[in-house]
Amino acid sequence: MNTPYIQPDDWRTMVFRLVLALVGGGVIGWNRQVTGKPAGLRTHMLVSMGSALFVIGPLAVGASGEAISRVIQGVATGVGLLGAGDIVRQSLRDSGHEVPRNLASAAAIWVTAGLGIAAGYGLWQLTALGAVFTLITLTLVKKIEPVAPHKDPGER
Repeated sequence: MNTPYIQPDDWRTMVFRLVLALVGGGVIGWNRQVTGKPAGLRTHMLVSMGSALFVIGPLAVGASGEAISRVIQGVATGVGLLGAGDIVRQSLRDSGHEVPRNLASAAAIWVTAGLGIAAGYGLWQLTALGAVFTLITLTLVKKIEPVAPHKDPGER
C-alpha cells in the first residue's frame, strides 16, 4: 500500500483532514457532552485534531511508513494515558472495594484519537464509519446494557 504523502504546500488537503478530524471528534464529544460526561466536546475535538496533526506532519515531510507507524503507536499510548486520567475510582461504602468509573469515557477518548489518525491519513470513509459505530455503541448499546447479565464487582 502506498503511503498517502502530502505536499507541504497542499494546505487544502491538510485543512480537509483537520476539519474531518474535528468533525469526527466533535460528533463523539457532543454525545459525551449532552450526557454530562467530564470529557466533552472540546476534549474530543482536540484529541482527534491532535492525533491528525501527529499523522499529517510526518506525511508532509515524506517520512517512511515505519516512522509513521511509530508515531501512531506513540499517539495511541499517549492518549491511552489521557483516558486513564479520566477514570476515577469510587469506593463502595459497604464492601470497601473500589470500582473503576468512566471507562466508557476513557474508551471514547481513545477511539476519538483513532478517528483523528484515520482522518490525518486521509481515510475519510474509515473516519465516518468509526464515528457512526462509536455513536451506536455509546447510545444504542447503552440502552440494551441493563438487560445483560451482570455480576456485582464485589463478588469473586
